[in-house]
Amino acid sequence: MNTNLYMDIPDYKSWKEIVLIEKGYSMDKKYLVTTDLGEHLLLRISDVSEFDIKKKEYDIIRKFTKSGFTMSEPLSFGICNNGNSVYMILSWVEGRDLEDELGKLSEQQQYLLGRQAGKILKEIHSIYVHKEDLPQKTKVDKKLLQLEKYENSKVRVPNDEDAIRFVKQNINKMWRKAPTYLHGDYHPGNLIYVQNEKIGVIDFNRWEVGDPYEEFYKLESFGIEESIPYCVGQIDEYFNDAIPTDFWETLAVYVAHASLYSVEWAEKFGSAEIEGMKKRCEIAFKNYNNFKEVVPAWYDHALRLKYAENMK
Repeated sequence: MNTNLYMDIPDYKSWKEIVLIEKGYSMDKKYLVTTDLGEHLLLRISDVSEFDIKKKEYDIIRKFTKSGFTMSEPLSFGICNNGNSVYMILSWVEGRDLEDELGKLSEQQQYLLGRQAGKILKEIHSIYVHKEDLPQKTKVDKKLLQLEKYENSKVRVPNDEDAIRFVKQNINKMWRKAPTYLHGDYHPGNLIYVQNEKIGVIDFNRWEVGDPYEEFYKLESFGIEESIPYCVGQIDEYFNDAIPTDFWETLAVYVAHASLYSVEWAEKFGSAEIEGMKKRCEIAFKNYNNFKEVVPAWYDHALRLKYAENMK
């Protein structure tokens, strides 16, 4: 381990152990730090060329902390590694990865944790967006370029024509809602199961300002693999049990696009990732009946009725 990366960070001498975290797709180097007092911290290190980007990320995370939910909170920020790197230190959310715990819980517990996640997400989306953070344009053009990359790639999924057509015909259903702050990667892999059946939120490095409905497509990509009741609960709570038609219409476009483009995106990570994304894509085709339907087959409003007593 290259200790020069962090030796000039203030308080480094009070760190007893520094362990590299290899999970995830982030380009940051991530470490679990244990201090002499036994406190756990998260250290993220990036190239100094990303100083402005990382400073903005740090400031946005500070903004999120005002909502009051359990999360990885920002503690310090600066330059390290003799001026070659940027560091960010955040609090460590004690607990276990939610994606590893959901399968051990009852269906009822999974659903109620999903409702917790929906409440937190709604709080994030309700934060006032400062004018300087508002994007100048939507991501529609970017999404179409990504779809074109997929169409020109060598890793296409069989029978993808209906999904491609669906995205192109419905692309303008994206960004009909007022832009909000987004976590950017909100799914059980970035949530922590903490004490008393509560959850905490980590990994805000993909934050952005955009369409709040885009935040939900990763339920299809990753969430349903871990727990369908959790996914149903997240949606139910977010909309106070009254899910608007335009949500389903818009989410279906995001799911179709992401299911296709994720296959091309996975090329840089190797054949195993490509095959994993292809399987997820084929499952999405099935859940949406090749996008002839906009409400996925896995969504079951009966779960809300089944567990209504436990929500009082």
